[in-house]
Amino acid sequence: MASTWLVVGLGNPGPRYEATRHNIGQLVVDELAARRSEKFREHKGGARVVETWLRPGADKLVLAKPNSFMNVSGTPVAAVARFYSVPAERVVVVHDELDIPFDTVKLKIGGGNGGHNGVRDVASAIGTADFPRVRVGIGRPPGRQDAADWVLAPFGKDEREIVPILVSDAADAVELLVSEGLLAAQQKHHAPR
Repeated sequence: MASTWLVVGLGNPGPRYEATRHNIGQLVVDELAARRSEKFREHKGGARVVETWLRPGADKLVLAKPNSFMNVSGTPVAAVARFYSVPAERVVVVHDELDIPFDTVKLKIGGGNGGHNGVRDVASAIGTADFPRVRVGIGRPPGRQDAADWVLAPFGKDEREIVPILVSDAADAVELLVSEGLLAAQQKHHAPR
């Protein structure tokens, strides 16, 4: 019998935040839904979800975008995971990462949250930090710009040309993680280009 994976794209709700660095996790989940010609629908767990498959006959995928703000993402993530009976080791959280250069995708399971309040809240709500993460690099702000202002700002002109490729790479990383495991995904996405 096929298993279920929950893939969560972290971000903030509403049009004001759609194209910001902090919402790249949601852009990746949008890409995964678009690849399957699926549309999100409201879920009672406080998120928008898509129920689909990695490919026909393979593991079920539940794609989710919490309706809450980033820093309180945990409650809807935990609610959707409970609803679909998905254990923490199959809850893939896709999020922006300041400490990774822009245009880079890294994967890991567990570890610290690197000051990412959304990741911290998910770990608290599901009771463990040991869940897979697809970390999408947005890089550090230039000069003395505040990190909070940086993540809530839209991508710059030069970045916007690369964002679709970065989003596609991160979606590929999610699919590889689910189909072949963490090591295979790390070997492909952590290798120098």
